[in-house]
Amino acid sequence: MIALYLALLLIGVIAFVLSYVAQFRLAGLMRQRHPQQWKIIAEPESGRPSGLRTWVRMQHAMRSPAIAVLEDAAINRWLRVWRTSPWFGWTCWLAALAMRLLH
Repeated sequence: MIALYLALLLIGVIAFVLSYVAQFRLAGLMRQRHPQQWKIIAEPESGRPSGLRTWVRMQHAMRSPAIAVLEDAAINRWLRVWRTSPWFGWTCWLAALAMRLLH
């Protein structure tokens, strides 16, 4: 029972880390394969570009259907990972919490 509990916690952590990695992998693929579209995300309309502004604009782009329109299989795969892995991580953590509360 302890092994299952620890496995659920570990799988949850891995899922959250994978979601974080997916963002960077998606940004890298966008820079390499679609530089014009990446330019729209990375360069602000006004002011100086910064890492935080680029991250926020990338979050908006990943939530919109615009990236899927590119029809790039690798980008769509990482986008799916980014969208589903937090749900999977929370499910594992909540299952571990339920085990803890019920035992």
